[in-house]
This record gives sequence, structure tokens and C-alpha cells, in this order.
Amino acid sequence: MDGSTSRSLSIANPSETNLTTTVLDLDQRTLLLTAANSGSGTSTSALAFASQLSLMSTGPVLLVDSSPSNGNLSQMLGLGKLRGFNDLMFNHDTPPLAQDCIVRLSDQPFDVLPGGTWKRGRERLDPERLRVLLRQLGDQYRFVVIDGEAVYASADSLVIGNLVDGVILVVSAEQTRWEVAQAASQRLTQAGGRLIGSVFNRRKYYMPKWLYNNL
Repeated sequence: MDGSTSRSLSIANPSETNLTTTVLDLDQRTLLLTAANSGSGTSTSALAFASQLSLMSTGPVLLVDSSPSNGNLSQMLGLGKLRGFNDLMFNHDTPPLAQDCIVRLSDQPFDVLPGGTWKRGRERLDPERLRVLLRQLGDQYRFVVIDGEAVYASADSLVIGNLVDGVILVVSAEQTRWEVAQAASQRLTQAGGRLIGSVFNRRKYYMPKWLYNNL
């Protein structure tokens, strides 16, 4: 594991991002946050969620950046030049060890697995390779929170969603139409994902709250 790294980043309180309360049982340890479309605030929500879990949990929490987008979680944290998820998934010749990629942030209560530096091209995620990594990380951490790419931007979240214990859908009240969010949740479910909750960003209740709660 890398040495302690300090980054100046203010993480919003979960209540400030309208992070809904999710009841987690003992079997829900690996969790994916994704959205229908890019720009819905998934990375911000993942940061807040990992922070909240760290306060709730008696065990360590890991936040994983699996998004290849520009301005992703690793860029936000200043970790864009470090090896990480992509190197573990797509460097078949000289892959690093997972523990050598994990960063411990001195100013945050959770560890981070950056997105990595490996250029994957058009290669798709290998489910079996990812399964091995998740099992390894799950042995070390009480919770593994994955910041995922949007459902309609990449197939990655459909692959990851099928292998984690639960999926949380991030919805931007100012951007995501209800029909789009519902279709994304159906795609995740059809791919084998278990949708266990939702995060609503910038919610102003232009539509009834009960309708959001029944996505």
C-alpha cells in the first residue's frame, strides 16, 4: 500500500447531497454507485457514501475509481498519475499487486484504489478477473464502494453490477428524466445487478417524493 497521501478536498456531508439512508445487511459489502447518464454527480455521491460508511463501520472502507471518464474520482483527488483499477484489469503482461495500488489518504477515513494509468483501448472488462479482484478486496475491507461509469456511457457498470452485492443508482433531479432513470435501473437489473437504493442530487421535488422513492 502507498504511503499516507494528503489531498485538499472537501467532501460534502451525505445529507447535503441528499444521500438516502440505505439499510445494509452483513452480506452487502461490495457496492457500486452508477447513474443513467454522465454528469449526475456519481463521484461526489461515492465520496460522501464512503465517508458515511467509514463513520458507521467498525472495519475499513475502500473507495474504487472504475470510471474512465475525464474528471473522474482520481482526478478530483489528485491521484490521476497513480496505478490502479485499469492497471489491475487490463495490464496482462506486468500487472501490479492490488495492495501496491491502494492509497491511504491522511485527511479522509477511507482508502482509495485510483483509476490507474493503463490505456485500455476498446478492451472490455473481464468478469472473471474482476471477480478475483473484488474477492481479494473484500477480504481486506468491510465495505468496498465502487464509483462506476454511467450506464448509457459504458457497459462497465453492467459488468460490475452483476458481481457486486448491491447497486445504488444516482439520479440528478435537475438532469435525469424519470423515464431514463427507470430504464437504467431496468438495464442494471436485467444484467444481474441488485438495485438496493438511490441517491438524489440537487433534488427540489418538482415531482412527488413518492414517485422518486418508487424508481
